[in-house]
Amino acid sequence: MSLYNHVSNKSELLDGMVDVVFAEIDLPPADVAWRTAMRTRALSARRVLNRHRWAIGLMESRSAPGPATLRHHDAMLGCLRRAGFSVVMTGHAYALLDSFVYGFAVQEASLPFDSPEDAAQVAHDILRQAPAGEYPYLAELAAERVMQADYDFGDEFEVGLDLLLDSLERAIERQ
Repeated sequence: MSLYNHVSNKSELLDGMVDVVFAEIDLPPADVAWRTAMRTRALSARRVLNRHRWAIGLMESRSAPGPATLRHHDAMLGCLRRAGFSVVMTGHAYALLDSFVYGFAVQEASLPFDSPEDAAQVAHDILRQAPAGEYPYLAELAAERVMQADYDFGDEFEVGLDLLLDSLERAIERQ
């Protein structure tokens, strides 16, 4: 109960907890190109969300954001605006990037494996239950990608992030 000597209610507590998480995410560096800045920030956000999996669904849900949250959003928007994105395109880019980061974090947190060996075992167990030849593309991906010793699901994050940034780069050129 002494906690409520410091915060008024559960909502204020959650606001503060989310603000602490935002404070851990690196702001996009101002001294590099926008693409590098967005990439740096996205990689940092993913690392932080992996440490604070409880926060993923709360990050954008607060109606009374704290100073770290506001500073973070403003830095993101400023980076995109200084790069030449219109106000509308800045909104699109920010939503797209955060949807990717948060969505990937949710998916990564819910996977039934934690290591390449575990991933290979899960893929093997799933395919063993399926009738032979029933899912040829799934079997192909499992055998040629997931069941390989160097497979790391986390690598998909950087590939997807680069595809998004490529697309945004083309969009800014078309404006």
